[in-house]
Amino acid sequence: MVLETTYANKKNRKLINNLVGSPFTFIQILRLKGIGSKRMIIDDVSPNLKIILNDVSDLNYGNIELRPKGILVAINKGLRNFTWVIPYYQLYVYKTIGMSIHGQGRFVNFRNSKTQKENASFFDKLQRLKIEYDQNHPHIDSI
Repeated sequence: MVLETTYANKKNRKLINNLVGSPFTFIQILRLKGIGSKRMIIDDVSPNLKIILNDVSDLNYGNIELRPKGILVAINKGLRNFTWVIPYYQLYVYKTIGMSIHGQGRFVNFRNSKTQKENASFFDKLQRLKIEYDQNHPHIDSI
Protein backbone atom coordinates (compact mmCIF):
# COMPACT_ATOMS: atom_id res chain seq x y z
CA MET A 1 0.00 0.00 0.00
CA VAL A 2 1.36 3.40 -0.98
CA LEU A 3 0.32 6.45 1.04
CA GLU A 4 1.05 10.13 0.66
CA THR A 5 2.70 11.11 3.93
CA THR A 6 3.72 14.70 3.23
CA TYR A 7 1.58 15.89 6.13
CA ALA A 8 0.89 14.09 9.40
CA ASN A 9 -2.43 12.30 9.26
CA LYS A 10 -3.98 10.27 12.09
CA LYS A 11 -5.75 7.97 9.64
CA ASN A 12 -2.50 7.13 7.81
CA ARG A 13 -0.59 6.69 11.08
CA LYS A 14 -3.23 4.26 12.40
CA LEU A 15 -3.25 2.34 9.11
CA ILE A 16 0.55 2.05 9.08
CA ASN A 17 0.65 0.95 12.73
CA ASN A 18 -1.99 -1.72 12.06
CA LEU A 19 -0.07 -3.13 9.08
CA VAL A 20 3.55 -3.06 10.27
CA GLY A 21 3.34 -2.29 13.99
CA SER A 22 4.03 0.80 16.05
CA PRO A 23 7.47 2.39 15.81
CA PHE A 24 10.22 0.82 17.89
CA THR A 25 10.79 2.35 21.32
CA PHE A 26 13.94 4.37 22.02
CA ILE A 27 15.49 1.44 23.93
CA GLN A 28 14.72 -0.96 21.06
CA ILE A 29 16.29 1.48 18.59
CA LEU A 30 19.45 1.55 20.69
CA ARG A 31 19.53 -2.26 20.90
CA LEU A 32 19.11 -2.55 17.13
CA LYS A 33 21.73 0.18 16.59
CA GLY A 34 19.33 2.17 14.44
CA ILE A 35 16.22 1.41 12.41
CA GLY A 36 16.67 3.57 9.31
CA SER A 37 18.75 3.21 6.19
CA LYS A 38 20.78 5.98 4.65
CA ARG A 39 19.34 7.75 1.64
CA MET A 40 19.71 5.64 -1.49
CA ILE A 41 19.36 6.44 -5.19
CA ILE A 42 16.43 4.73 -6.92
CA ASP A 43 17.34 3.22 -10.28
CA ASP A 44 14.04 1.69 -11.31
CA VAL A 45 10.54 1.01 -10.02
CA SER A 46 7.62 -1.09 -11.19
CA PRO A 47 5.19 0.57 -13.60
CA ASN A 48 2.57 1.03 -10.88
CA LEU A 49 5.05 3.12 -8.81
CA LYS A 50 6.25 5.36 -11.66
CA ILE A 51 3.64 8.02 -10.77
CA ILE A 52 5.42 8.79 -7.48
CA LEU A 53 8.80 9.47 -9.11
CA ASN A 54 10.06 12.81 -10.38
CA ASP A 55 8.95 13.54 -13.93
CA VAL A 56 12.15 15.32 -14.93
CA SER A 57 15.53 13.64 -15.13
CA ASP A 58 16.40 14.37 -11.48
CA LEU A 59 17.66 11.61 -9.25
CA ASN A 60 15.05 9.89 -7.13
CA TYR A 61 15.89 9.08 -3.54
CA GLY A 62 14.41 6.68 -1.04
CA ASN A 63 15.13 5.19 2.35
CA ILE A 64 13.81 2.35 4.47
CA GLU A 65 12.54 2.31 8.06
CA LEU A 66 12.23 -0.89 10.05
CA ARG A 67 9.08 -1.67 12.01
CA PRO A 68 8.28 -4.71 14.19
CA LYS A 69 6.06 -6.36 11.54
CA GLY A 70 7.40 -4.85 8.31
CA ILE A 71 9.15 -1.96 6.63
CA LEU A 72 8.35 1.51 5.31
CA VAL A 73 9.96 2.58 2.03
CA ALA A 74 9.92 6.39 1.84
CA ILE A 75 10.18 8.00 -1.59
CA ASN A 76 10.42 11.74 -2.21
CA LYS A 77 8.86 13.45 -5.23
CA GLY A 78 9.80 17.10 -5.11
CA LEU A 79 8.27 18.42 -1.90
CA ARG A 80 5.87 15.49 -1.52
CA ASN A 81 6.60 12.31 0.43
CA PHE A 82 5.20 8.87 -0.29
CA THR A 83 5.47 5.80 1.91
CA TRP A 84 5.18 2.24 0.66
CA VAL A 85 4.07 0.02 3.55
CA ILE A 86 5.24 -3.62 3.25
CA PRO A 87 4.50 -6.23 5.94
CA TYR A 88 7.28 -8.82 6.34
CA TYR A 89 5.10 -11.65 5.01
CA GLN A 90 4.83 -9.79 1.67
CA LEU A 91 8.48 -8.66 1.54
CA TYR A 92 11.16 -10.08 -0.72
CA VAL A 93 14.68 -8.64 -0.93
CA TYR A 94 16.97 -9.51 -3.84
CA LYS A 95 20.66 -8.70 -4.14
CA THR A 96 21.05 -7.72 -7.78
CA ILE A 97 23.52 -5.18 -9.14
CA GLY A 98 22.12 -2.97 -6.39
CA MET A 99 19.39 -3.99 -3.96
CA SER A 100 15.82 -4.75 -4.97
CA ILE A 101 12.76 -4.62 -2.69
CA HIS A 102 9.68 -6.53 -3.90
CA GLY A 103 6.19 -6.93 -2.48
CA GLN A 104 2.50 -6.51 -3.33
CA GLY A 105 3.21 -6.72 -7.07
CA ARG A 106 5.61 -3.76 -6.92
CA PHE A 107 9.37 -3.32 -6.77
CA VAL A 108 12.03 -0.68 -6.16
CA ASN A 109 15.64 -1.14 -7.33
CA PHE A 110 18.25 0.85 -5.46
CA ARG A 111 21.49 1.75 -7.25
CA ASN A 112 24.74 0.08 -6.26
CA SER A 113 26.64 3.11 -4.97
CA LYS A 114 28.66 4.22 -1.99
CA THR A 115 25.54 4.53 0.18
CA GLN A 116 24.52 1.02 -0.87
CA LYS A 117 27.76 -0.31 0.58
CA GLU A 118 27.23 1.76 3.74
CA ASN A 119 23.78 0.19 4.10
CA ALA A 120 25.11 -3.40 3.99
CA SER A 121 24.76 -3.83 7.77
CA PHE A 122 21.24 -2.33 7.59
CA PHE A 123 20.17 -4.93 4.98
CA ASP A 124 21.69 -7.70 7.13
CA LYS A 125 19.57 -6.43 10.05
CA LEU A 126 16.50 -6.32 7.78
CA GLN A 127 17.03 -9.93 6.69
CA ARG A 128 17.53 -11.03 10.31
CA LEU A 129 14.30 -9.32 11.47
CA LYS A 130 12.35 -10.81 8.55
CA ILE A 131 13.63 -14.32 9.34
CA GLU A 132 12.73 -13.89 13.03
CA TYR A 133 9.24 -12.69 12.05
CA ASP A 134 8.72 -15.61 9.64
CA GLN A 135 9.80 -18.12 12.31
CA ASN A 136 7.48 -16.62 14.92
CA HIS A 137 4.50 -16.11 12.57
CA PRO A 138 4.32 -18.98 10.06
CA HIS A 139 1.68 -18.26 7.41
CA ILE A 140 1.84 -21.53 5.50
CA ASP A 141 1.94 -24.86 7.28
CA SER A 142 4.08 -27.50 5.61
CA ILE A 143 2.21 -30.61 4.57
